[in-house]
Amino acid sequence: MGGYGGEAVENPLKEDFVNAPLNNKLAIVTGGSRGIGLAIATKLAALGAEVVITARKQDELQKAAEQITRGGGRCEGIRCDVTSLQDVESLGKKLTAHLGKLRVLVNNAGVGGFSAPLHETDPTTWDNILNTNLRGVYYTMRRFAPALIANGGGDIINISSLAGKNALPNGAAYAASKWGLNGLSYSTAEELRGHKVRVTVICPGSVNTELSPHEGKNVSKMLQSSDVAHVVEMVVTQAPQSFASEILLRPAQKP
Repeated sequence: MGGYGGEAVENPLKEDFVNAPLNNKLAIVTGGSRGIGLAIATKLAALGAEVVITARKQDELQKAAEQITRGGGRCEGIRCDVTSLQDVESLGKKLTAHLGKLRVLVNNAGVGGFSAPLHETDPTTWDNILNTNLRGVYYTMRRFAPALIANGGGDIINISSLAGKNALPNGAAYAASKWGLNGLSYSTAEELRGHKVRVTVICPGSVNTELSPHEGKNVSKMLQSSDVAHVVEMVVTQAPQSFASEILLRPAQKP
């Protein structure tokens, strides 16, 4: 894939992607340098997409992009803090020449907070969680939804949580951000469906990543990042007349 500011990367499996469902399409994955985001980016690359991953740390982005390209995919890492409107606008400008191919936007960037009740949560922690998990999604959807509309449709996939459906003691700020994300997703889905843009919210239970609290859980029974990526694959390969607006993903056995 030709880099968006970097060197072109030769794809050794290029012929394998010619008939892939996302061949010659662009996918953007926020928080794509590790965990769920990296698994999703890897899956989208395997489906033939040219993938742009974003995160706050350029060194982690570079390692993730190299991992995907070594596997034959096409991937570019571009630093972007989704809490910064300036960063999101800059990302859009860097991708201007390629937005005509935009097909998928995955809002995965998120931070947690599970250690204290709300009355002991300081405002800085609250702001960090809400600004990343909710405001950042507003920024990216505001910037890239017009391109999806102009392209005749596509998918916006917001990675939420079952904490956005249930009470979460000692994680009220995180739960609030995910309840808010669900409401944002349901509402914008209605706004955009007439433009053939599907907005899907995926709500996983505990996933075995650095974000999830593991205390008292059997990690082997927890969801894995690849499970969430598999659901994303299902969403982006739906027939055009179907629309999975919300998916609740639970482990088969309670961890």
